[in-house]
Amino acid sequence: MSTPLDLLLVEDNDDDAELLLVKLRRAGYEPRYTRVDSEAGLREALRERNWQIVVSDYAMPGFTGLKALGILRESDPTTPFILVSGTVGEETAVEAMRTGANDYIMKDNLTRLVPAIERELREARERLDRHRAEDALYQERERALITLHSIGDGVITTDAEGRVDYMNPVAEKVTGWTYGEAQGYPLTEVLPLIDEATRRPMESPADISLRSGRVVNISEQCLLVNRNGQEFHIEDSAAPIFDRDNRIIGAVLVFHDITRERRMAHQMTWQATHDSLTGLANRNEFADRLAGLLAGTAGNGRQQHALLYLDLDQFKVVNDTCGHAAGDELLKQLSRALRGSVPANAALARLGGDEFGVLLENVSLEQAREIADRLLKVIGEFTFQWQEQRFDVGVSIGLVPIQHDTQNASFVLSAADVACYVAKDAGRNRVHVYEESDINLGERHSEMHWVSRIKLALEEDRFILYRQTITPLQDDDTTPHYELLLRLQDEDGAIVPPGAFIPAAERYNLMNSVDRWVIDAAFRHLSTARQQGDEGIYSLNLSGNSLNDDALPEYIQQKISEHHIHPGQLCFEITETAAVFNLDKASRMIHSLKQLGCRFSLDDFGSGLSSFSYLKNLPVDFLKIDGSFVKDMNTDPMNRAIVEAIHQVGHALSIRTIAEFVENQAISDLLHEIGVDFAQGYHYSKPQPLETGEAVVPVHREA
Repeated sequence: MSTPLDLLLVEDNDDDAELLLVKLRRAGYEPRYTRVDSEAGLREALRERNWQIVVSDYAMPGFTGLKALGILRESDPTTPFILVSGTVGEETAVEAMRTGANDYIMKDNLTRLVPAIERELREARERLDRHRAEDALYQERERALITLHSIGDGVITTDAEGRVDYMNPVAEKVTGWTYGEAQGYPLTEVLPLIDEATRRPMESPADISLRSGRVVNISEQCLLVNRNGQEFHIEDSAAPIFDRDNRIIGAVLVFHDITRERRMAHQMTWQATHDSLTGLANRNEFADRLAGLLAGTAGNGRQQHALLYLDLDQFKVVNDTCGHAAGDELLKQLSRALRGSVPANAALARLGGDEFGVLLENVSLEQAREIADRLLKVIGEFTFQWQEQRFDVGVSIGLVPIQHDTQNASFVLSAADVACYVAKDAGRNRVHVYEESDINLGERHSEMHWVSRIKLALEEDRFILYRQTITPLQDDDTTPHYELLLRLQDEDGAIVPPGAFIPAAERYNLMNSVDRWVIDAAFRHLSTARQQGDEGIYSLNLSGNSLNDDALPEYIQQKISEHHIHPGQLCFEITETAAVFNLDKASRMIHSLKQLGCRFSLDDFGSGLSSFSYLKNLPVDFLKIDGSFVKDMNTDPMNRAIVEAIHQVGHALSIRTIAEFVENQAISDLLHEIGVDFAQGYHYSKPQPLETGEAVVPVHREA
């Protein structure tokens, strides 16, 4: 079977051309040829197709083989060119070879033609294969370089001696070395590693890999100190590079900058254990430290410690007179004063709104009393100024000794709270050391006092509803939306905020009655307001106690019918904490009331421990993002990230979001940018009485 051969024949003589073709056919080739004898013909043939070989006569009328060679090499440096002539001299042959001919053959020795063609075809195939291999290698190298330049990890390769021979841009940025500067330097100099805990130098994983011939990973406590003295937390790994003979010729080290993740983890750990306003330890951290101290004290009769419980006097006056911003500033200034007045080894914490704790280690009762008296003096001499107003702030301090037989952390905190209450009850601005008899006194004066006041307020109908506007931030909702807030009017006509009486109502199972009072009062108002054209949505808070009231859905349905309320105007709010601790009952309550057409909102979202895990099981309509994250999100990137995460999860579940504690335009703008649906706070409106009357004393400072 003949082998096809794409042949371009440059020859003016028919006989010579036929002779060449016969030689090729006898050698087993089937020439697919074009014959030309002029420059124009040659150029046209070269344009039409690619040729495996060009065979050219040397001398032709008006055209020469050297001219043909020059034309071919203008655009094609590789196609074999064989010069055939009967008159060519040695000088001409040398010139042809120098110009780019592959061979020259005399017409009286055509026996060399076929071997020469076969040789050139073979070499052409080898050149093509080599070119393809080089091209593939080049492309592979380019892909590798582009990949190394594009990835987010630093990559450094070394030779067998551990000297740098390549680094990508990320590695350049982190180490402070350019590729050109680092090339040839020891990796340990370019990438110095230290142990985060001990600050001692660490061996490079690349050196270990070169020595052991295995992959090495280092992910814990690895710190890179770069050329400029900057420190980066990194995770790094190294692997040896082998040649064809399985000899180690170098190593590749890959490292990932985890500085931001570590900083975020530290920040989240700090936030979990500290109060964001004052920077002091929070109640949970304080309780953990107390528990640890008690564990170390048990069985050791010689160790003595003490706990101080501080409750500010007159703090509410500042908050009510000047607002939350003033109250926050007062707490920050007082925290700094306290921090400078307690022993260095003492644990100082903010336990609540205006309550602080101090844990004193290895002190006698007398020493603890001296420290308490000193704090009493420091706070007594403290004057707080806000704009044009000045305030003096006092403190009541409860002191509890801690000994080897002290029961537990809960007992100590409870005893300190009682001792603090006794100090207040005795006239404020004093220190009281806990005694066993204080428990009964504290309970009698505090808890039972509120129980009787709440029951009397229910009987005399002295609860009052306020409302606060919930403002849409996006343009797709114009329906008015409000939250109804509860206040108690005391015997003297003053308005008492819910924080004062709700804890006692919850503890002594009075919240079911309080919630039903709210439902009755709200429905009476809505019945009248709807007749006057009010079609707004009203949010009513339900307590955790009411979630256990199986008869409540039926009671609400009865009241809806009685007052002719449109269920779509009703939105019931439950706190995230209440929902978590009563998840099954909360779910049943929500489903039951939503079947009536009511809406549901999950309040204080984000303050719980596992918000996202159970949210998909609660078919709520709104998420109210806890105000502790919102109120300073314009200055705290972590809180902004939390708000954005809650909003995104809510929208992923088709739940609309409401931000609480919106107190300025900067926060409002951020919420709008994130896409939060609604905002609630003093920036938009302060709570106002739902129904005005002579018996109501308006309150503009309590949300």
